[in-house]
Amino acid sequence: MRDFMQPGRSVAVAEKGMAATSHPASTLAALDILRQGGNAVDAAVAAVAVQCVVDPHSTGIGGDCFALYAPESGKVVSLNGSGWAPARANLDFYRERNIEAIGETSVHSVTVPGAIDAWCRLIGNFGKLDLAQVLAPAIDAAENGYRITPRVYLDWQRYRDQLEAHPAATEHYLPGGRVPAIGDRMANPALGATLRAVAKHGPSAFYQGAVAEEIVDVLKAVGGLHELDDFAEFSTFLTEPISADYRGHTLLECPPNGQGLAALIIARILEGFDLSDALLSEADRVHILAEASKAAYAQRDAIVADPAAMTTDVADVLTDRAIDALRAKIRMDRATAGPEWDLPLHKDTVYVTVVDKDRNAMSLINSVFWAFGSGIYAPKSGVLLQNRGMGFSLTPGHANAIAPRKRPFHTIIPAMLQKNGKAVMPFGVMGGQYQSVGHAQILTGMLDRGLDPQQASEAPRSFAFEGTLSLETTYSEEIKADLEGRGHRVDWADEPLGSCQAIWMDHERGVLLGATDHRKDGVALGY
Repeated sequence: MRDFMQPGRSVAVAEKGMAATSHPASTLAALDILRQGGNAVDAAVAAVAVQCVVDPHSTGIGGDCFALYAPESGKVVSLNGSGWAPARANLDFYRERNIEAIGETSVHSVTVPGAIDAWCRLIGNFGKLDLAQVLAPAIDAAENGYRITPRVYLDWQRYRDQLEAHPAATEHYLPGGRVPAIGDRMANPALGATLRAVAKHGPSAFYQGAVAEEIVDVLKAVGGLHELDDFAEFSTFLTEPISADYRGHTLLECPPNGQGLAALIIARILEGFDLSDALLSEADRVHILAEASKAAYAQRDAIVADPAAMTTDVADVLTDRAIDALRAKIRMDRATAGPEWDLPLHKDTVYVTVVDKDRNAMSLINSVFWAFGSGIYAPKSGVLLQNRGMGFSLTPGHANAIAPRKRPFHTIIPAMLQKNGKAVMPFGVMGGQYQSVGHAQILTGMLDRGLDPQQASEAPRSFAFEGTLSLETTYSEEIKADLEGRGHRVDWADEPLGSCQAIWMDHERGVLLGATDHRKDGVALGY
């Protein structure tokens, strides 16, 4: 139990159903859907659709989506809702024009958005309610307005320059030339109309007809290679999760092109250490996690790509022999050099999780990649387009070299924890490159240290990446000095590392325990 004299939140407790998101309006939408008879899939899609309206710097229908769905009985299903590059995109095009990298506001960073098709597929395959009922809260927020919350304002202000690169986005998202203040009302009737069309006609309303035509016209006007066929022929797909065991549980992740594999590698490495409070110091745990992360990310960077382009079998990377070799390189007294990352960083995502009365569990993540995506905005349809194509390389032979209809490397990863073949915790940690490490930190906090999901979420975070070990400022100077003494180059993080939502399913007692991160505006609520 937490110390009630200290700042923090109590873990949320409920019986019939629960939702945890990073925005209050999103959580409330999910609960309303559950009470209307919807299941976890309906509620999660309703929640993320609302967040695509009220948290536009982090997510939108112009972005991508991944999900893990654990039905009360049956196998966990993985959905890949990532978009592809235009059919005309190939290395020769960029090389002939001496383009060495795809910039964050470049039209070439825009891949076909996968979110809408992903939502429709989830509702069509696994939902109980019709799409119109599920999207109603988001439509209402878009058409009738929503209020700006503190963390949304902070990020809007911090990343306003992404909007200023494109006049249409500036006009809508910076009314009067300023960032809307905390408590201001914003609306997006054009986005509401697009959501209404999707609610009535399904994904064809987005990928064909007026919406697709406007998006393609907007992209072509600034030099895009996109064609209507790139939208009309696009589809998301279902697949099987990948997994690894940890402390008597099984961690499930979406397979590549996401970085879930890195989370599994980290977990497998950590399982070889006793990470309990009784044996190790906090600095020891940070050090071991940092070294495991470097090893896992080196593997990730070398092999993770569009599944059609993968040349390495995921199972081979997770064998005892492969993991033992990585673990053996870790020394407690000395930091190793980490891998160099040659693609863009990524920070902006939303994650939602829902468990319903029947104990169906949903783990879903949605993103426009960069803050406000590419900044390219289609005003008639209200669609702000992602810049996920920054995850492509323009280096021949690179695993993520851009190619026609190829899906780029993705950082966004939902997770699901099982025990004895039954889901016990859908969870996720937003935060771009950090996400795989974040999954491991939540697991070890709960399964090694006995923390509840809220305590594990609130614990200080660290992240070894690009040669620097970043520490949140809730660590002490003594821990920082200890880690520097082992050879780590340590910096204080300039903003919070990620944001977690999780729901623990105590099947024996019939209770749900939910967490949402203090690093965002969100809330976990149940009934």
